[in-house]
Order: sequence, then structure tokens, then C-alpha cells
Amino acid sequence: MVKENLKYQDKVEGMNGSSTPRNPPGEDNPGFSVSGPVTAHVKASRRVSKSRKAVQEFLGGDYLSKEWVTGNLTYILYVALLAMIYIANTYYTEKKFKAIDRTKNQLKELRYEYITTKSILMFQGRQSMISKRAVMQGLKEVKMPPYKILYSGESLHSEPGMK
Repeated sequence: MVKENLKYQDKVEGMNGSSTPRNPPGEDNPGFSVSGPVTAHVKASRRVSKSRKAVQEFLGGDYLSKEWVTGNLTYILYVALLAMIYIANTYYTEKKFKAIDRTKNQLKELRYEYITTKSILMFQGRQSMISKRAVMQGLKEVKMPPYKILYSGESLHSEPGMK
């Protein structure tokens, strides 16, 4: 600690105009001696890590005033624009996926409705169901099977009144 104080005094004396540097005690100065051991209470300085210093500079605003930041401002803005486009594209894609899922669910519901309606129509189209509905409307089912009516072409032309 004594050496550090003497170095400081040398700098101060150099500013005052005297050019005679002082040597620390015990080194090249036989007339000066220190009696007893030198004990000093020196507080250990805490080293600041590079990452902590970088964070402090960034949060303090010193980071943005550096020359390389101002020189590359257009590139930084370009990268920021690309980041915003990337984020917007992600949101757009998620929105489209939700719309596709919604459409798939609607399609599934419509398919179920189609199958249900088709089975109801097939059940109502059976002969037994048709005959029940015909009876309810007042129609009767014919007991006699259908038959062919045969005719000849001459019988159509030979009728009186048709010429």
C-alpha cells in the first residue's frame, strides 16, 4: 500500500513541476527504512464479469450510442423487420390451423347428419312404410297383381270418329 501511495505522490509531483521521482522505501533508497511490518486493510474489489457489464451497458443505454451500432442501424432495422414478419407469419399460420380444425369439425358434423338423414329416408322408402302412409291418406293397396294390356295398331285406327 505504501508503494501505491508513493506512486500516486510521484504523479502529483510530476504535475506540480518537480521532476524528481521518488523511489519506494527499501528499493534503491538506503536512507529510508520502514520500521515494523506494514499491515494494511485493503478491501477486495469485486470483479465485474463481461456479461454483467454488457447487460449494464445495454440497460443503461450506453450500448446504443456505440459507433458500430449507429453504423449498422439499417441492418439492425432490417433484422427487426424480419423478426416482426416472422412473428406475424406465426400468428397467421396459427389462425389458419384453427380455421382448418373448425372446418374439419363442421364437415364431420355434416357427415353425421347426412348419414342419419340417409338412413331415415331409406327406412321411409320401404314398401311397408309407403303402404302405411298411403292408408293414412285414404288410399288402398291393390290386391290384384298388375297385368299387361295388349292392343293392336289397327284397333286404334278403326275407331269411328278418328280419321
